[in-house]
Amino acid sequence: MPMNRRISRPIILGIVGDSAAGKTTLTAGIAKILGPDRVVSICTDDYHKYSRVERAENGISALDPRGNYIDILEQHIRCLRAGEPILKPVYNHNGGTLDRPEYVEPREYIILEGLLGYSTRAMRDCYDVKVYLEPDESLRVKWKVQRDCGKRGYMPEEVLKSLEKRKYDSVNFIQPQRTFADMVVRFYPPHDNVEEKGARLNVRHTLRPTLPHPDLSPVLDAGAKSGFRLDLSRDVDGKPVDVLEISGDIEDKRAKAVEELLWSLIPEAGHLRSNLGEYIDDQRQTRLSHPLALSQLLITYHLVKAALGHYAV
Repeated sequence: MPMNRRISRPIILGIVGDSAAGKTTLTAGIAKILGPDRVVSICTDDYHKYSRVERAENGISALDPRGNYIDILEQHIRCLRAGEPILKPVYNHNGGTLDRPEYVEPREYIILEGLLGYSTRAMRDCYDVKVYLEPDESLRVKWKVQRDCGKRGYMPEEVLKSLEKRKYDSVNFIQPQRTFADMVVRFYPPHDNVEEKGARLNVRHTLRPTLPHPDLSPVLDAGAKSGFRLDLSRDVDGKPVDVLEISGDIEDKRAKAVEELLWSLIPEAGHLRSNLGEYIDDQRQTRLSHPLALSQLLITYHLVKAALGHYAV
């Protein structure tokens, strides 16, 4: 944990996004930085009411709040924030079954990632930092096909059919949660390589003024071709935001300079340094992405600041 920690309760990070938006990969990297012994990662999709077979029978998708125990999830988040243990349900993504519940005790940091984490006001009020993932849609489709076929035994045509059926629920239940995030993170392929889905992806961070974001000016003086750019813009709702762009082809030296700046802004957490930006590609090989690494570190910065009492709520 950061030295001089002032907040005694757990610090809670929310990561919300549609299926295969990259939530688990982002979560794993942040947990690695903070230290597995200090972090509890919880998938809010464990609160599904129905098995995969039951959903096929009743026509209620996993994206629909009616198909989830939202009230119990809300209750459990409040318990964790208060330092109390929970008996968490378990949804087996591989088999699509509801398994034995799991006893979970809170730790210094709690990461809640899933489809419906910002569904209610009471839930949203429990988070210290809220992130919404919205990768380029064609990229998300590729990620979902890769994951569901490789890990969950689906055929590609089954995955595409499922995506088509879920469009209504995605628009009506998942995407509206974007408005509640402090940061919106969008990975997207470069214009000259639209098939890219890994290390060379660009990332755009929409930084809302709901959090005091770090001063990045020391690394913003190298011009537009530095692979790292910050602009004042307006969000889809017209409200002013900062937009941070990190290029997939950012040079190693440049990426390292940004990393060092972020670490220097949280010296209390210098002992947490770890390998950043790792992900598993479609060949099941571990790869490194600078935009992913910097995204993980930027979010970790906010968690450490929250633990130091800077964002007390």
